[in-house]
Amino acid sequence: MTFAEGPDGTRLFYESDGDGPAVVLCDGIACEGFIWRYLQPALTPAHRVIHFNYRGHGRSGPPVDPERVGVEDHARDLHCVLAHAGVSSAVIIAHSMGTQVALEAWRQKHDAVAGMVLICGSYGLITRTFHGSDLLSVALPKAMELQERYPGLMRALWSRGPVGLSLWVARALGEVDALRLRPEDLAPYFEHVGRLEPGMFLRMLAAAGAHNAEDLLPEVTAPTLVIAGERDTFTPVRYAEQMARQIRGATFVRLDGASHTAPLEQPERLQDEVLRFLSRVHADAG
Repeated sequence: MTFAEGPDGTRLFYESDGDGPAVVLCDGIACEGFIWRYLQPALTPAHRVIHFNYRGHGRSGPPVDPERVGVEDHARDLHCVLAHAGVSSAVIIAHSMGTQVALEAWRQKHDAVAGMVLICGSYGLITRTFHGSDLLSVALPKAMELQERYPGLMRALWSRGPVGLSLWVARALGEVDALRLRPEDLAPYFEHVGRLEPGMFLRMLAAAGAHNAEDLLPEVTAPTLVIAGERDTFTPVRYAEQMARQIRGATFVRLDGASHTAPLEQPERLQDEVLRFLSRVHADAG
């Protein structure tokens, strides 16, 4: 196992596989890599693939400073991982909240970001756009208040959510493509969520909900591919379209019928789009 150190001393786990131009996989919130099950092996034959766990996620340690769980903190951690891995520049392939992390990573160090693939994500304010409404932003402060007053109860309720029931609800409510997504591909996500510290998760979600990189979009010069799922209820497709329009020269791809877990639902189509984009980036750089 390989660990880097964040700016505040937080222990950051990462793995590296393959050889060639570097790409770094950047997860969504509460994720530790389940979404890359099919894309990662498709990348390793021609790329050095780096995947890291956010602070407090997976095998990374809890944040040394509990308040440093914002998007900017994750972006700084990403740069620390790349430095530790001896990588001066990489294409960031990001899913969900990872899109915000990728944009902030570009803001912090232009030269370290050779390109961006932004999948099922938005530039910010995600708690106000969830399901196309601000319902989550209204409910989140109440959840944080409950966590503050009853941490033991929240921890007990949080960790006891059965994986099977969570999967059934997600499929029944149309949050994922029930026909294309295999339950065993999504189960690791719910298992990981159950292991997270709920207070940290809520603080991280609130920080991501307050973050907004829209001002940055017209300034982005890194080659960018934006991929959206037509039926994504977490980050509706119109926000991805808006983001792509504001990034100069960005390529936009909509996956018909796909939800927020598009990389697991339509792996071959997504792999083709990503590999084609990477070939262009490497050719232009060479």
